[in-house]
Amino acid sequence: MGITCIIRYEIDPFQRNAFEEYAKRWGRIIPRCGGRLSGYFLPHEGTNNVAWGLISFANLAAYEAYRTRLKADPEGAANFLFAQERRLILREERSFVQSVEGTLDIAAVTQ
Repeated sequence: MGITCIIRYEIDPFQRNAFEEYAKRWGRIIPRCGGRLSGYFLPHEGTNNVAWGLISFANLAAYEAYRTRLKADPEGAANFLFAQERRLILREERSFVQSVEGTLDIAAVTQ
């Protein structure tokens, strides 16, 4: 059973478009560095300053190897700098979770 890193971002709501660009860039970088990107999610209704990123790995060792590759990746470094220079991320939290077997990606049953 793998793990998923759930990243909760507190973003500047006036920088929403910049965060969207930041997230889109990870779509190229994360898979190349060894993560399985489930997606990035922007606020739509309700709270306007919270965004999410979900990245899966086989285990914590695979996550650590990914982090090493990510730090050495020029495009990854440029994307971190992009976010830093624009100050679009105010806070970031990471949680690691495992899915409950038999509950992931279950399609609706039509009768």
